[in-house]
Amino acid sequence: MANALQQIIRQRLDRQGWSYGDVARRGGIPRSTVHHLATSDRLARMPQPATLEGLARGLDLPLDSVRRAAAEACGIHLYPTTPEEPAGAPADPEVDLLIASVQRLSAEDRRHVTALVESLLDRAPKKPADGAGDRRES
Repeated sequence: MANALQQIIRQRLDRQGWSYGDVARRGGIPRSTVHHLATSDRLARMPQPATLEGLARGLDLPLDSVRRAAAEACGIHLYPTTPEEPAGAPADPEVDLLIASVQRLSAEDRRHVTALVESLLDRAPKKPADGAGDRRES
């Protein structure tokens, strides 16, 4: 089974149609480095910060996602960086990418995304908070 870093690299390559060379050029790091990180089952040590920054740039992912995945691939546990983040929370590059991408949207597009997310969340079954039952207004 692929480690966390291999998984996020493979996902981005597949989704974007990129090659190792594309990621290397975008990130300003050697192609051989991208290939090594994408194919090594277990990393012997944590990659240098500049390498992780270049890989994140090349994959167009938040640095934190790439750093957590690399740490997991090395067998290193990273503690939460914020109080809201549970200890041992797995890196989820899709969530991190969504969060980072929303910041690039126009105000109008962010309102559309917000409405979409709210409608998707409203589809989930709701439990009454204190036995109030139906949440519809009269």
